[in-house]
Amino acid sequence: MKRTNDGGTRRIVVISTGGTIASRWQGTGYAADASGDDVLATAPLPEGVTVEVVDLFNVNSSRMTAAHQLALLRTVQETFADPGVDGIVVTHGTDTLEETAFLLDLHHADARPVVLTGAQRPFGTGDGDGPGNLYDALQVAATVRELGVLVVFDGRVHAARGTVKTQTLAADAFSDPSAERLGRVGFSRVDIERQPERPAPLPLPAAARTATPGATGPEATPLPRVDIVTHHSDGDPFLFNAAVAAGARGIVLEATGAGNATPEIAAAVADAVAQGVLVAVSTRVPAGPLAEIYTGGGAVDLVASGALLTGTLRAAQARITVLATLLADGGTGDPARSTALLRRLLDGPVRAEPALATGGSRSASAVAARA
Repeated sequence: MKRTNDGGTRRIVVISTGGTIASRWQGTGYAADASGDDVLATAPLPEGVTVEVVDLFNVNSSRMTAAHQLALLRTVQETFADPGVDGIVVTHGTDTLEETAFLLDLHHADARPVVLTGAQRPFGTGDGDGPGNLYDALQVAATVRELGVLVVFDGRVHAARGTVKTQTLAADAFSDPSAERLGRVGFSRVDIERQPERPAPLPLPAAARTATPGATGPEATPLPRVDIVTHHSDGDPFLFNAAVAAGARGIVLEATGAGNATPEIAAAVADAVAQGVLVAVSTRVPAGPLAEIYTGGGAVDLVASGALLTGTLRAAQARITVLATLLADGGTGDPARSTALLRRLLDGPVRAEPALATGGSRSASAVAARA
């Protein structure tokens, strides 16, 4: 479907993937089944915006797979092959939105924005937040440039990197616990308050060209297994070793504190790294960086065993970073090459310049004139 406001000047493509924003009552609970056209019909359009809808798939985001995410990545890059497209909005479930947004951001090299949004309340409810979030996302997608992939929710604009779901049910579902929001949107104005830091983008991985959600058997694109293992009191290497035995090519250890576990787990990490497994260490603490402070199985020993610390990235986005590294590896299986790339993605952000958006002394009309 195409909807156009009179005098439309910005062409935005909405890619619909399901989630709460597209979920209707099924008799025992809600599930995604509304089309992108149905979802778009609930929201007014910002002034001067033309919208086209792509129904890519329709799933609850807890059922999201790497194949879904890679198909979306491919669709985003195919959509931007059309120079007449000014931006993309992806409607997505909130459960795994932070993972999909970050995967897209790691591969996003275009000045035009990709904006992810969704809802905390289902489609068609009287107090639904989906229409307002979609309106804001369209406005942001029609306004900003050179900011990478964004998350727009409840009037706030967030960079993909570091942004996680911090509320299970509240409307203000997303934030970066270790950084300030990127900006805000409201009253027909987008204000960008800071610029995101992003590593140099990765090229489209070969697996994205053939990924087919739901495919099984010989039709399925083989993708590397990447697991998350959480440490806790009484934690031992059993589940970590089980992931290695199951064929994991990457593991994220969700450690305690600033990145701490036990000597036994550090030994298991060393064994896994010796087998060519990429190991990254995140933390179950909501905010703050990891740091090499403690021995006795702490971050000092984990790093000495070959693991990489993930900075302020939490486990889900750390897993996406490891997955993207393995996909970029192209099947070479070179541990040194993979480790170097993972280190760059974790530790080597570059500041985007310039950020073309309303904010400070810059007005919406000035941005539109420059874009």
